[in-house]
Amino acid sequence: MRLLCLPYSGGSAMFYARWRRLLPSWIDVYPVEWPGRGARMDEPLASDPHALAWQLAAELHARLDAPYALFGHSLGALIAFELAHFLHDRGAPAPAILFASGAEAPAVRDGSKWRLPLSDEALLKELRDLQGTPDEALSNAELMRSALPVLRADFLMCGAYVYRRRHPLSCPVHVFGGADDETSHESLQAWRQETSAEFTLDVLPGHHFFIHTQQAELLGLIASALARSVGSHRSEDHERILRPATH
Repeated sequence: MRLLCLPYSGGSAMFYARWRRLLPSWIDVYPVEWPGRGARMDEPLASDPHALAWQLAAELHARLDAPYALFGHSLGALIAFELAHFLHDRGAPAPAILFASGAEAPAVRDGSKWRLPLSDEALLKELRDLQGTPDEALSNAELMRSALPVLRADFLMCGAYVYRRRHPLSCPVHVFGGADDETSHESLQAWRQETSAEFTLDVLPGHHFFIHTQQAELLGLIASALARSVGSHRSEDHERILRPATH
């Protein structure tokens, strides 16, 4: 099972590389890097979330030679949602599960406060409020000089996102939220309308970046959900083999 992992605002997908040694070996953690960061630093930063998801779908489609799932946190959850739809449009198999973490459902989110570029001071305030960046990093001028342009572009993508109603996804949607995050329980529950399959919501202790503070519990829930998915598919295949042919 390949787990395609998409980063959050201002982050690099290589954050997920550490998950490779923490998840069972049958789960192939595959960080999906966006243009303008990490190994793709030389490419222009994305500014349109729909164009980014379409580009990723074109890049990933040919690599989906095994069962896969999608995981995204915050902005990454929105891009993962759009990516699932664009992969479907390209004729790719559906993901086993879409994991959406730390994000309001696309249909109810309001990104209007992100539509204009934020100043460095406003970006630093957002980072402090989200409680996901250590103080020593926030006070490191050189580090912030390289990080803030990425964060600014990502916040602009949050502001540029427009929800489009489509047929619900055919895969299960599993949502994670932080108990002390500003994201409301109702806006997490609203993800339910985006799937015609199973919907699951787990609320973990912590603020927006519970993905860090509750990493062990989060990964345990992801592994359990994927194990159930694999077991379900094996049972279906077994029934298909045993089912008498009809003429």
